[in-house]
Amino acid sequence: MKLTILGCYSATPRVDTNPTAQVLDIRNHLFLIDCGEGTQIQLRRFKIKFSRIKHIFISHLHGDHFFGLVGLISSFRLLGREKELHIYGPKGIKEAITLQLKLGSSWTNYPLLFHELESDNPELIYEDEKVSVHTIPLDHRVYTNGFLFREKEGDRKLDIDAVKKAKIDMSYYQKIKQGYDVQNEEGKLIKNKEITLDPAPSRSYAYCSDTAYFPEIIDQIKRVTWLYHESTFLESHEHLCERTKHSTAGQAARIAKEANVNTLILGHYSTRYSSLELFREEAYQIFDSVELAEDGKVFEI
Repeated sequence: MKLTILGCYSATPRVDTNPTAQVLDIRNHLFLIDCGEGTQIQLRRFKIKFSRIKHIFISHLHGDHFFGLVGLISSFRLLGREKELHIYGPKGIKEAITLQLKLGSSWTNYPLLFHELESDNPELIYEDEKVSVHTIPLDHRVYTNGFLFREKEGDRKLDIDAVKKAKIDMSYYQKIKQGYDVQNEEGKLIKNKEITLDPAPSRSYAYCSDTAYFPEIIDQIKRVTWLYHESTFLESHEHLCERTKHSTAGQAARIAKEANVNTLILGHYSTRYSSLELFREEAYQIFDSVELAEDGKVFEI
């Protein structure tokens, strides 16, 4: 699992800071999460192939999270894309994008498929044999979802010494990894648990931006591998959170602690602060596994 931060700042783009966008590579799936202005430039800068992006998840319809989307869609067209593109986002996103394409006479020459969201409860919005994606309803000024990505359990691992000792032909190895009992060369049925090891633990990623402090999400994100949680403000500006429906670094840390996550990644910073380390320091007083998102930074397991 690899997470590439394309942008992690709030509000307006600047020369040296970019609004929210990130790419999650999980089990060879490449998911684009939010698409602020300049996202396609960041994709090029960090050598992420446009053609590998098949699913885009938009948390909400504030400009710093989706104003780069129509430009990216148009660039796909100019580059001759043929593969379908799926976009998951709040109700209204289809109208917002298709109106711009219509007025600009820029209809795509590839299938553009919108999956509009309006439920206030978590729901499964994507699933295949490797990955599932659920919404995480958040508390912001407009309808907003985070997204929970979970790997499905992989194949079991061969205990090669046990397999050889049991005298099992190599032609059965794939069935063994899939969990089947098999017969050995003597016709004896060998139980799968006797010749395999548990698969590697499944990994998970919860993306939560933008939101006020919202403990209602804790049960859904318990024990995730990585939690990205917005931290627009420090506690010194907590009074701004109620009006803007954003969080402090300390509030994000409390969510991470209560959910018992493995690692907290902070982001969506206000640019009023002199150093990002102030966010880490504040969160670290509450939760001891804290990372800072930065434009271009890669997190990898």
